[in-house]
Amino acid sequence: MLEIRALSKRYAVDDGEILALADIDVEIDEGEFVCLLGPSGCGKSTLLKIVAGLIPPSDGVIRIARREVTAPGPDRAVVFQDYALFPWMTVADNVEFGLAARGVPSERRRAVSGELLRAVGLAEFAGKYPHHLSGGMKQRVSIARALAVDPVLLLMDEPFGALDAQTRFVMQRELLRVWRTYRKTVLFVTHSIEEALYLGDRVLVMTARPGRIKAAIAVPQERPRDIASLEFTRLRAHTLDLLSDEIAKSMAQEATAELTS
Repeated sequence: MLEIRALSKRYAVDDGEILALADIDVEIDEGEFVCLLGPSGCGKSTLLKIVAGLIPPSDGVIRIARREVTAPGPDRAVVFQDYALFPWMTVADNVEFGLAARGVPSERRRAVSGELLRAVGLAEFAGKYPHHLSGGMKQRVSIARALAVDPVLLLMDEPFGALDAQTRFVMQRELLRVWRTYRKTVLFVTHSIEEALYLGDRVLVMTARPGRIKAAIAVPQERPRDIASLEFTRLRAHTLDLLSDEIAKSMAQEATAELTS
């Protein structure tokens, strides 16, 4: 459903250019939940934004359902870490925002937002404003808003990164429950090995900059996954082993950049 072929991304800087991504080749099937995992600065979020059509690649091509991606489109929805809810709108109006922009009649919008708010457990908060909600509740509204436009691909850029550990675990389980209901294809960016292995059908491990796909790890455990199991522990150790060198390289890159800035 999603094809990324020979993708690279370069950024111009004062003394030349930086190669952020290099030779990315990825295929994702319809309904698959795939996590992008890698060290800081490896280009995970950049790759997600390119798939979203928010920034162009320097080389390569992206296709969704065999159609080339050249700009943002209604077939994709993005959930960011910072919620990006409109504070002057109610929860229901936030969920309906994309539908309103498309001219969907109000009765239909209200039916869609009602269904999705029930799905994420926030039906009773439809008339509330974002400042009434906790961080986890705000992110559930963001997920409902993304699903409201019925995308074929849901792009999630560290959506739980700002949450405390307990809320994050609750939100991971909530996301899987919603994913099982709607079966959207998901590309999920995270720094957390445990989160990637808990959520994903596959985990794509990226190298330090320039970001490349170092390994694709299939997660064989059925859901719900037991993070204390021997199988999960072994898979986590294997993933950390793959990432260790890349984390060291990324830290060295950051130190060098700091010294030369």
